[in-house]
Amino acid sequence: MSDFGECCDSKKPIEDDDIIESDIDLDNTDVVEPDNDPPQKMGDPAVEVTEEKRDATQAEKAKVMDAISKGNLDEAIDHLTEAIMLNPISTILNATRASIFVKLKKPHATIRDVDAALVINPDFVEGYKVRGMTRAMLGQQEQAANELQMASKLDYDDEIGLVLKKVEPNAHKIEEYHIKYELLQKERELRKTKRERKHEAEPKKEKPYLF
Repeated sequence: MSDFGECCDSKKPIEDDDIIESDIDLDNTDVVEPDNDPPQKMGDPAVEVTEEKRDATQAEKAKVMDAISKGNLDEAIDHLTEAIMLNPISTILNATRASIFVKLKKPHATIRDVDAALVINPDFVEGYKVRGMTRAMLGQQEQAANELQMASKLDYDDEIGLVLKKVEPNAHKIEEYHIKYELLQKERELRKTKRERKHEAEPKKEKPYLF
């Protein structure tokens, strides 16, 4: 019988150590260390984007493409940041920088850019896909599954399906773990209640009268 099956066996009480020391067998092959860099510059969405700024943005985008073609991803990030400061309300600029942060394995920076892109355009379907895949990189299996399932409903593609095949089994294992923990809590409360009732039912010993 599996550990989860045993936890549901009313004849066998669940011990605290069963939960504390249990290991959930998850597929973490693509999980990376979180990036702890200071947040990237995002720009002020309230700033007016003039024609002059749009032209300057296009110049920065050309530099971005040149840097990417040469494999200089950090340089591409710098030029994208300049472009975003000039035009903070561009979904595509935030999304492009997010995609490069994915390649640089900087998941937190990726999520910040995707969040910004989705604030600008809530219908940006690619954002849910990228954010879901990024949460999988961070080992946030349940959140990743939710994001990718949403992206799949909006616009399914094979890449989403591939990542879902990994994160959904992990999410189910974590869900079972939570169920097991809740059962532990209920059983612990039940044992406590039984002890209290037994104590109350025991006859009280009278104290000897002292002269």
